[in-house]
Amino acid sequence: MDESSMPPPSVTAPGPPTPPVPLAALLAREELGLRRIAGPADADLLWVHTSEMADPYPYLLGGELLLSAGVLLTDPDRYVARLVEAGAAALGFGVRPVHESVPEALVEACDRHGLPLLEVPPETPFTTIARAVWRLMAEARHRELRRVTRAQQALATAAARPDPVPAVLHQLAAHLDGRAVLLTATGEELHTAGRHPSPEAAAALARLAGLVTRDRPGAPASATDTAGGTHLSAYALGGEVHTPTRGDRHPQGQAQGERVTAPRPQGERLALALATRRREPGDHTVAGIAVVLLSLLTAPHRGTAAADRSAALVRLLLGASPAQVAPLLGPEGPWTVVHARRTDGTRADALTAGALGASLGSTLVDAGYGEGDAVRVLLQEPHAPAPQPGWTLGAATPTPLPALPTADLRAARALAHAEATRTPLATETPATGLAALVPPDRAAAHARALLAPLTPPLAGTLRCWLSLHGSWDRTAVALAVHRNTVRQRIGRCAELLGTDLNDMDVRTELWFALRQE
Repeated sequence: MDESSMPPPSVTAPGPPTPPVPLAALLAREELGLRRIAGPADADLLWVHTSEMADPYPYLLGGELLLSAGVLLTDPDRYVARLVEAGAAALGFGVRPVHESVPEALVEACDRHGLPLLEVPPETPFTTIARAVWRLMAEARHRELRRVTRAQQALATAAARPDPVPAVLHQLAAHLDGRAVLLTATGEELHTAGRHPSPEAAAALARLAGLVTRDRPGAPASATDTAGGTHLSAYALGGEVHTPTRGDRHPQGQAQGERVTAPRPQGERLALALATRRREPGDHTVAGIAVVLLSLLTAPHRGTAAADRSAALVRLLLGASPAQVAPLLGPEGPWTVVHARRTDGTRADALTAGALGASLGSTLVDAGYGEGDAVRVLLQEPHAPAPQPGWTLGAATPTPLPALPTADLRAARALAHAEATRTPLATETPATGLAALVPPDRAAAHARALLAPLTPPLAGTLRCWLSLHGSWDRTAVALAVHRNTVRQRIGRCAELLGTDLNDMDVRTELWFALRQE
């Protein structure tokens, strides 16, 4: 049978917000007293809806357990046919006070149209059934999140191995209990892991790979199909196979179950194909994680120069001498240091940090692991930072290479200011006006002498407090401390400096000095 005569695979569509609840799980709740009296035993419940309309079709999304007492039930066969047409999963019929028992015509209609029919006893309110379904959904969601988390950790660990592509596929096949294959657009297997599918399923996987890797507008990013009871899916990868050059490690490893193939032509698109016996909640999420990792792992290598530049950023910001990293970073600048944190408070990982760097136009990214959780990005002119959705940014002014460590501190201060003022981007203000007239060396000497009594934490608190116009609350937010701690530190600063911090002249001089650090 040629491809044109076979039924087309379906393009993957977004699923419901929660995992489906098996009808059997709801019936197992003995306290509800539900009894299936017609229709098939298997059904997946996605929602609960109550309606006494004669035809609730326009208000159904599909997958509902529809609850009704049959107030306007006059034509059971048409009523059930319309529910099935709308995609309802099951019908729960409450007996009394409208009907003393479930109408026989409704039972026959549900058997005829294949819709599960549940008898709801008089002592069971519809709201109790709805709460039970939501509780089952919450439990299923919790199980799904735990499963996805375990899979994510296993896939990330596999991606860090010396043979990352085979390792990721092996973990993916194990967590999905199926077959994971890396395919070319022509259907050739580059890497495989897991149990072998039937010849029919293998051929269908190759067709799916060709569908998602077609180089034409409108080609789907993912698609699904079934073959012989096996669930199939394919996902287009962002990476491309490249021809290894002298000194490169061959991308095809020799892990168990793997095939070693010859180098592929430059730019050939790839697909991840999966064959599983069943589909479980969270499978699509786990596959999506693998797609991201495999897209990065199969992308053309950046080369030694790009890798060295990224490493140079980290070393420089951790205190290495500019002279040591200048040959790796290339041009002397000017450079802009950007600090960023997620606005939702979550810690950014390497992938999200890399995505931020790409949005800002730079591959020089430090994911911020260690004591600090800020992501740091180094931009080279003419790239200027712009607000990014989901992030709070602080940027230093463009600076030459030798001054990058100081710019790093200033970017951190700008980020703290942005968080305290709840602005998406705060940029350090360069010295202008009278401050720009003072020679930098004399200004720095004056600052050292004036601020000598202060410890670094006190100086940092004073700088933040002055930048926020003496606001105790905003300073506490920026420094992540209690407002009483801010008051104590500022009081200690006034004591050590022997001055009145309420005096505007004093504040102005201190602000000038603090900006020289």
